[in-house]
Amino acid sequence: MSRKAMQHLSIDERFGALIRRVGPPRLQIQTKRSPYEALIRAIAHQQLHGRAAEAILARFALLFPDATFPTPDLVLCESDERLRACGFSGSKIAAIRDICAKALDGTIPSRLQSARLDNEALIERLTSIRGVGRWTVEMLLIFTLGRMDVLPVDDFGVREGYRVLYGLDAQPKPRALAEIGLAWAPYRSHATWYLYRAAEEGRGGERSRA
Repeated sequence: MSRKAMQHLSIDERFGALIRRVGPPRLQIQTKRSPYEALIRAIAHQQLHGRAAEAILARFALLFPDATFPTPDLVLCESDERLRACGFSGSKIAAIRDICAKALDGTIPSRLQSARLDNEALIERLTSIRGVGRWTVEMLLIFTLGRMDVLPVDDFGVREGYRVLYGLDAQPKPRALAEIGLAWAPYRSHATWYLYRAAEEGRGGERSRA
């Protein structure tokens, strides 16, 4: 799959040069992670440095020593005080509780159920959850469910990567990038990964979250 993606994207000379510089895409898909777990982790990471978020998640895990990852019913039984002691803000606690409730009522599908839903159907369902926006679901689609044709056009890093790659003075608007990205289908997730790498090059090699 990655070889076909590289060949397809390399039709564009700028992408081809970038691919030669950075090599094959490494999407690091979390194949064992459920959408429920991915959303809890995404809430923890919102507006925080990655290491700070992982420290909060580590303290969260200590509340449930017998669970690989706590089930929704276990989390709902925890008090706000104990969740706050992990480092979650009040708004994040409310979002986590809504994620748990939506997992229990079936709004959040399992990985198996997700396979029967297309990208837009999943985005529509999951953005009904408190604290979950389109970008969060798009990251879940790419890095948890391994969907290969997702382009998060609202992502600053993706738009900045395009600006750097093509030597533009300004980032493209999301709608314009969506039109441009049609040429990258059905490998827009791979294009996303490469645009992150282009943005890194523009920052002098600083690593992004992807």
